[in-house]
Amino acid sequence: MTDTDDPLAILWDSLLSRDLPRVRNAFFTLAPADQDAVRDHLERMASEPGWLPEQRLSAQKALDALKKLTD
Repeated sequence: MTDTDDPLAILWDSLLSRDLPRVRNAFFTLAPADQDAVRDHLERMASEPGWLPEQRLSAQKALDALKKLTD
């Protein structure tokens, strides 16, 4: 559950939702530099130790959704 008044929490809730359209919509609200930073963070979440399995899976699903845009 997120704090509905916190735009950053809403953004990450959407990015990690595992809902392809919701992930993409949230991603495209960002400026290009922020998109790069978010993609980098998602890659770290998906690959680095220290994240919970559910967080890693959500990050990978988001990356998969975004990758389909460039394929």
